[in-house]
Amino acid sequence: MTEIKETKAQRVERLKREKNAWEHLDEIREFARNGHGSIPPEWLGTYFRSWGIYTQGDGQGVVGGKGGEGKATQFFMVRIRVPNGILSSRQVREVAAMSEEYGRGVADITVRQNFQLHWVTIEAIPDLLARLRDLGLSTKGACGDVARNVTGCPVAGLDAREIIDASPLTLGIDRALGGQNEFYNLPRKFKLSATGCASWCTYPEINDVAFTAARRRRNGAEEIGFHVRIGGGLSTEPHLAVRLNAFIPTEQIVPVARGVAEIFRASQVLRESRGRARLKYLFLKNGWTADTFLEELQRQIGFALDPAGEEDVPADIHRDHLGINAQKQPGLYYVGASVLRGRITPAQLRRAAELADEFGDGKLRATAQQNLIIVNIPEKHAETVANELTRAGLPVQTSAFARGTVACTGSEFCKLALTETKGFARWLSNELEERLPGFDQQIKLHITGCSNSCGQHWIADVGIEGKKVKAEGKMVDAYYFCVGGSLGEIASIARPVGYRCPATEVPDAVERLVVNYQANRNAQESLRKFLARHSNEEIRAVLAGEVVAPVERDLAVGAVPSGVEG
Repeated sequence: MTEIKETKAQRVERLKREKNAWEHLDEIREFARNGHGSIPPEWLGTYFRSWGIYTQGDGQGVVGGKGGEGKATQFFMVRIRVPNGILSSRQVREVAAMSEEYGRGVADITVRQNFQLHWVTIEAIPDLLARLRDLGLSTKGACGDVARNVTGCPVAGLDAREIIDASPLTLGIDRALGGQNEFYNLPRKFKLSATGCASWCTYPEINDVAFTAARRRRNGAEEIGFHVRIGGGLSTEPHLAVRLNAFIPTEQIVPVARGVAEIFRASQVLRESRGRARLKYLFLKNGWTADTFLEELQRQIGFALDPAGEEDVPADIHRDHLGINAQKQPGLYYVGASVLRGRITPAQLRRAAELADEFGDGKLRATAQQNLIIVNIPEKHAETVANELTRAGLPVQTSAFARGTVACTGSEFCKLALTETKGFARWLSNELEERLPGFDQQIKLHITGCSNSCGQHWIADVGIEGKKVKAEGKMVDAYYFCVGGSLGEIASIARPVGYRCPATEVPDAVERLVVNYQANRNAQESLRKFLARHSNEEIRAVLAGEVVAPVERDLAVGAVPSGVEG
């Protein structure tokens, strides 16, 4: 009889049915006692991910591996879940200490308000998990086919422009879904956000479920509730979330979030292929619409939702809360510092914690733009805090290029990446600052090391995607350009323009584009509107400095693994 071989999707689904890894911490402790060689493949490839633990690459990325995935080392990337990005100075100090003790002093702030450590050994993991538990933090659900860290406005309850403080709702969703056994086995990753922020700083357009505050008038009085968007996501097939025709009172937010999670969990069609298992594929491949999803959601939750009202869609592309900003509390300010490429040192973390204690009330926030904020600072100390952060290498005032730069993990640690991104991002930003001093327009420059878009290049003005090309007989890092991505008022997915160049030539290409924009834009025209009114051929010629034939954008080698992005 011919043996029927499991597909990758079938194998992962079987493993998840057989074991909830959250109930088997004892096995992780046993691996720590017996060493890395004792870890079975199903833990390395599947079960560790739901614990926020991901095997670390060998520094070569996908090169040298097979099946679209590079070689793993005996070290791990460990992601720490930080709901709504809310942190205390004690927690920040301990993350700094763990980074030094377990991770060779390397820590990243991710695009989902998490911390990520690298170089962690299996022997260190039980102690690391125990220390996090004592801090009120966890790694559970930071990766894997589960509800990921629930993101929220980092200055919720403080921002003078916010519609409502949504942090209690964000934390409520996190308690209901995050690390809960009933939502252990979802088809794939499941990203949620809730915000009352007027600038939509959590990027609701690219979450699976996203609640944004809205106002309506009813019986002559104003009410505040939420609108909901469903099915956003990037990766190799980007899709902007669709808004349902529903107005959701605050008390219904958690039930609605649960209802969407239950629909996702029950979807068998999304379990047939790992590459098409995200919620967005109900819309992309299975014929669902906003109306049909709303009908199913109302059946699932057992009550009807009122129709949606008007909403104010933000026009500003920067949603980062950087700089010195007045809070709604009289006399208090928050100070947002830029963490270029999200890479932060233990010394910088400790200094931020010290400043939060000395001049504030010991509270900090991580942002979805990979930055850090100190809150509740009396007005008389705000400038001092800003100056001290800048002195520590966390500038409060930055160039347009540093402010808009986002970078994924890259081949330094990720097995899927083709290119190194973190060091490249710093070099590129520095090059552009030197070449284009004084450029003060909003620009988002996102760098991702492969086609999986962990660096979110699909929503950037200039998004560059890692490739390899041959130069002088050697394979070198290169980047493929996509332009015109944006969220908010003119939301659109960046379009591939057919230009690719070695990494060393990227500053030249971006410089040519910016100079051309400055010389030829209409009055008060933003970069995204400028890009929108030029064809791919025109943009490609500007990037290359001459008319060139388009280059095809090659896709990922294999199915996109689960759990890479922050």
